[in-house]
Amino acid sequence: MGDFSLDLNEDQLQLQKWVHDFAEGVVRPAAHEWDEREETPWPIIEEAAKVGLYSFDFLANAYLDKTGLTMALVLEEMAWGDAGICLAIFGSTLAVAGIMANGTPEQQAEWIPQCFGTPDDIKLAAFGVSEPDAGSDVSSLRARAVYDEAKDEWVLNGTKTWITNGGLANTHVLVLSVDPALGSRGHASFVVPEGTPGIRQGQKFKKMGIRASHTAEVVLEDCRVPGRCLLGGKEHLDERLARAREGKRTSTQAAMATFEATRPLVGAQAVGIARAAFEYALDYAKDRQQFGRPIIENQAIAFKLADMKLRTDAARLLVWRAAWMAANRKRFDAGEGSQSKLFAGETAVWVTEEAIQILGGYGYVREYPVERWHRDSKIYTIFEGTSEIQRLVISRAMSGVHIQ
Repeated sequence: MGDFSLDLNEDQLQLQKWVHDFAEGVVRPAAHEWDEREETPWPIIEEAAKVGLYSFDFLANAYLDKTGLTMALVLEEMAWGDAGICLAIFGSTLAVAGIMANGTPEQQAEWIPQCFGTPDDIKLAAFGVSEPDAGSDVSSLRARAVYDEAKDEWVLNGTKTWITNGGLANTHVLVLSVDPALGSRGHASFVVPEGTPGIRQGQKFKKMGIRASHTAEVVLEDCRVPGRCLLGGKEHLDERLARAREGKRTSTQAAMATFEATRPLVGAQAVGIARAAFEYALDYAKDRQQFGRPIIENQAIAFKLADMKLRTDAARLLVWRAAWMAANRKRFDAGEGSQSKLFAGETAVWVTEEAIQILGGYGYVREYPVERWHRDSKIYTIFEGTSEIQRLVISRAMSGVHIQ
């Protein structure tokens, strides 16, 4: 009866401290500079690669953790340091998730190491689904992949948008339509290797937050990739399309398979932002004197902080549950992955706003980090499925009804 525990084991505690020390000593001191520059923080990525944090081996070991908590712990600590730099370092893992969800074992072995490179030759990867006219509605993708049987090549055309590391990456993993008549069931994932002609960066976006993370369009113009770059292989795709055309049930959609695996990890980043804002506001409230006493002695402030702590801890528990379920192949019968991402993202927005309120005018200026954390937090209610989409996923899962 004593098997259940929420205590982290010794290895997890050591990992947590190691990553926290990196976040505190390397990431957080650089956060303001790279937010202002709105550029990829290559020196910080290089430091992460040197210590082994940005590497294929580290990610492989993390995914072998049956508790599912390794990456959740890592991403919370890194986002505590800075969410933009965290995404710059770990943005490649979304492409890895796409390869893991849809690729054969041979494709995984070939492509995943290329997403990272080595400390002496760092590589980046990108994953792309969204398009200018297809955001939450992934069934409306217009970017096409057409098979050239004579050359055993796929010809890719279209524009992807809102892509982390888009155009900057060495390896792109992109979801395109191979049969538009089938909607989302007619999608497939493709790897576009480094140096492939016909792929280029489009517009780079100037964003409200996470500004150290590169976000841009990816434009495909008669971009040809070998047949082996179709994740899962042509035989598997043909079988899946045939079942879809007959109206039969098909396997998980290419884009959804990736998002299901990553939503708890997005939630973990949001928890890190919320925790950073709570801790900063707590310290400030203890030190700030007004009317002859620290402001934390006022219930109006103390109760805010109590709720900030409450919601942050609750969000973390939802993230840990979903991460454990994903690692142990448990079904998300009530949209538990979406629950974690939804609650953590909205918590981060709320907690950072409360932190600004506690700091007053100081919370509104860039000399203090809470305004940056608030700007960073907002994207966590938007990317990888908006809060509205998460609620749709949860309501469909729990009810069994196809809610529109």
